[in-house]
Amino acid sequence: MNKTLLSKGLKYLTGALPLLFIGPSLIYNAFMNKHTNWHYLVLGIGIVACIGAMWLIFLGLKTIVNGIFNDK
Repeated sequence: MNKTLLSKGLKYLTGALPLLFIGPSLIYNAFMNKHTNWHYLVLGIGIVACIGAMWLIFLGLKTIVNGIFNDK
């Protein structure tokens, strides 16, 4: 078990945690404020935040699995 990879994976997961809440709230805010000019910008930022959260979760879980099962 590689503890440095485990800690790196946990850092990825903790980085994804705020994005999991910020992304959907920005998307919701964009759909509730369609009458403003900033609608598409806020929607784009929300979608990028959700995609970033999914990517960080993928990297975190992949790194944790490599830290547990790859003994070199």
